[in-house]
Amino acid sequence: MPRDRIRIGIIGTGFARQAQIPGFRTAEGAEVVAIASGHRENAERVAHEFGIPRVCDNYQELVHLDEVDLVSITSPPHLHRPMALAALAAGKHVLCEKPMALNLGEAREMTLVAERAGVLNLIDFQLRFNPNRRKMKHLIDAGYLGRLYHVTVTVTSGFRASAERPWNWWSQRAAGGGLLGAIGSHMIDLFLWLFDDVQAVAGQLRTFVKERRDPKTGEMRPVDSDDYASVLFRFSNEPNGSTGTLTPSSVAGPGGENHTIAVGENGTLILDARSRLWGARRGAGQLEDLSEPDPAVELPDIADNIWARSFVHMAQEVVQALREDRIEVPHAATFRDGMRVQAIMDAIHESSDSGCWVNIDPLEGR
Repeated sequence: MPRDRIRIGIIGTGFARQAQIPGFRTAEGAEVVAIASGHRENAERVAHEFGIPRVCDNYQELVHLDEVDLVSITSPPHLHRPMALAALAAGKHVLCEKPMALNLGEAREMTLVAERAGVLNLIDFQLRFNPNRRKMKHLIDAGYLGRLYHVTVTVTSGFRASAERPWNWWSQRAAGGGLLGAIGSHMIDLFLWLFDDVQAVAGQLRTFVKERRDPKTGEMRPVDSDDYASVLFRFSNEPNGSTGTLTPSSVAGPGGENHTIAVGENGTLILDARSRLWGARRGAGQLEDLSEPDPAVELPDIADNIWARSFVHMAQEVVQALREDRIEVPHAATFRDGMRVQAIMDAIHESSDSGCWVNIDPLEGR
């Protein structure tokens, strides 16, 4: 039976404040009813800003609220596993930020528990909901590229270039910090979503800014999480099989890039820095603009970036599914999809440490 309202509890106040809460507020039938944070004062501030009626002392209190249907976890990655398991044990639907977990073992446990619980379980790979990525997926599935030759993704910016950016969990590999998890995970998910195949990886992870100042103590502390990655993907074990490259950097200067180029036997598709989609069939004289308009651009109070706009579309589809008592959302990334991404990220870390190609277990990465 259709439901009038889906009541949402939010854990975390960073990305939740920037994108998730504004995105959920655009979804018909959605109501953010509770919020919790590691620092109660942050939760109180965000609750006041958005008119959220309930502030919880901790996530354990929030997941046991009768008035919460969906728990959205936007905390640092090292907290995802305990928070997700607590929400699942309380019978809640769960949306979890990426990277899903600290390692494949955690991701596998979360996936098995979620699937046994029989609830909606999603990872926030919201770029799947961007209109032009959706169209790119449709065109690839319809044979626009034909047999894939190669795909290249480059995402460079300077948001961590300055050594003055403070030390926090982002600086710690043990807490799930690093660019591979924050940005690279989205691109790995894009490869899996578009092409459904990663056979092996060879990666290099680097930390160029090696110290940052701890705002609590004023002391400089070491950084061991990556701020740059270079990864090769093998999609097929055939001698002339398809390949991919991924290069994310957070230490570039002005003029950063964000583009995806997929080249196949029959054509080429390009997502440019403004998320416009271009294409050309083999033998065509020039690229054609294949872009779709993004309705979220016109919405007030939505940040002017692809992450926030894409979450608008995701939030609307997730809420609509739950209102219709569905626990599947077309194209959304499930916990099992997140586990596949985690398997590949673990393999990239292993490759970076060893200097060797690492094969992906077909049960995890495909």
